[in-house]
Amino acid sequence: MRARHVTRHAAAAVTAALALTALAVPTAGAAGSAAPGALARCGENDVTVRAEPSDDNADILKLSVRNDSSKACLVDRVPTVTYGELDGAALPLPTVPHAGRALAAHDTAYAAVLSVSDPEDAKDEAPAVMYVTIAAIPDHQGRSFQALTLGSPTGVRVWEPVTTLWQPSASHAQQVLEKETTGRGTLAV
Repeated sequence: MRARHVTRHAAAAVTAALALTALAVPTAGAAGSAAPGALARCGENDVTVRAEPSDDNADILKLSVRNDSSKACLVDRVPTVTYGELDGAALPLPTVPHAGRALAAHDTAYAAVLSVSDPEDAKDEAPAVMYVTIAAIPDHQGRSFQALTLGSPTGVRVWEPVTTLWQPSASHAQQVLEKETTGRGTLAV
């Protein structure tokens, strides 16, 4: 990530964590809408987070979160994606405040992450990290994925990363990523 953006990314991560502690109204999701406070946050052991490389672009990761519990619960509507020991997290596209997203029992939501959002600027300066950590809720520890398993044996390049919100399908997450990054010269699929 660019040094000048590290403070912004760190501030966004702190804001996300604080906002999530005040979840009250879940957004319409797989479990539908619910009354304020009706759903509890998903426990870290209640969800399975996955990441895999995109077939189309080495700088895109496909994410999923599955609610393994027997009842609906809340995850954040934005996955928390951090890179190695770098400060900050991928910024959500579209930019929205963090809030809850209802996830029905045994249901899965999907997101897509673009790790290098400006390949021209990143050409000579993008650092590479050996792991990426994904969490469904900012204060969860999350799950780390080694660069090798993400299709990047020499490290995952990162430069101003962006992520979609959780979506109902993997294809919808990809469409949202394309829509949000098109015109910025960032997505060549």
